[in-house]
Amino acid sequence: MTKDKHIPEALLEEAMDWFLELKARPNCRETEVAFRAWLGRSELHLRSWETALKTWQLLGEVPPVHEHLWRGAKPSGSSVVPVRPPNRRVVRTLGVGAAAMALAACLVLFVSLPSLLVWWQADHVTETAESRTITLQDGTTIQMSGGSAIATEITATARHVRLLRGEAYFDVARDPSRPFVVDAGGVEVSVLGTSFDVQLASTETTVELAHGTVAVSYNGESHRQNFELAPGETATVTHATGAVTRGAIASEEIGAWRSGKMFVNNVTVAAAAERLQRYHSAWISVPQSELAGRRVTGVYDLTDPDHALQALVQPFGGKVREVTPYGRVLTQF
Repeated sequence: MTKDKHIPEALLEEAMDWFLELKARPNCRETEVAFRAWLGRSELHLRSWETALKTWQLLGEVPPVHEHLWRGAKPSGSSVVPVRPPNRRVVRTLGVGAAAMALAACLVLFVSLPSLLVWWQADHVTETAESRTITLQDGTTIQMSGGSAIATEITATARHVRLLRGEAYFDVARDPSRPFVVDAGGVEVSVLGTSFDVQLASTETTVELAHGTVAVSYNGESHRQNFELAPGETATVTHATGAVTRGAIASEEIGAWRSGKMFVNNVTVAAAAERLQRYHSAWISVPQSELAGRRVTGVYDLTDPDHALQALVQPFGGKVREVTPYGRVLTQF
């Protein structure tokens, strides 16, 4: 789809916000009235809405259920100022009285924050392209990459961290009486004191070991895995099958995101794009299975995610299509 250069970006942003708001409030009369008023303000408003719809459909989204609100709509030239959709960022310290607003905005949160469920479970969250280092009470430091979330539990007898989303580098304080366990998508990494990186994707978990020794286990529905890693080794566990892919990794490539780089070794384009998503403000989609399944190895620049996307698909003749400022679609041709 060719982007309409005559539509102001601010208006496109309003249209994208309305799409999310209509999905979040499917039976809200006030929202419907406000949306009709906004849609009828001008021809540009209608065109921006059509652009938003095409974008979401291209990204695999289903349009809101109440299409009657815009089918056959005509601009009225009304000067009524509509109620804007809620801001796409909300603070976690919402009071009880604001809980309903947080729930209504749940579909909006995915643009810049983890899903609502992950968000409420997490003790620490990073936004898109944000890195953060936290220190636990036992002295362990955790460096979190962009778009990541963790939950921590440190007691007198155990140390447990759940990687709910994204990637993190752990420098674990040694304590033989309390093994340190990281759970990432059902893959558990157990250590006493060492340094390692864990990446959680939708279909797999990857562990990269810098120092010491770690024990990795996975208990799936029909498959189990138990093995150890030595320094300079990496292993990827596929959630669906329990298959383990092991390999060697250079020390400078372990947790390479900490220096603004993304290192991937024989991963699919879809998996690499999912990791780049944590550093890109736009939604990224790879709708063609042939391209999504291609495998890549390389180092990509996280400080310029659009350039990284180009480098990702260029070897296969692929293209990065900017459907709007908020959407990138990777295609074969």
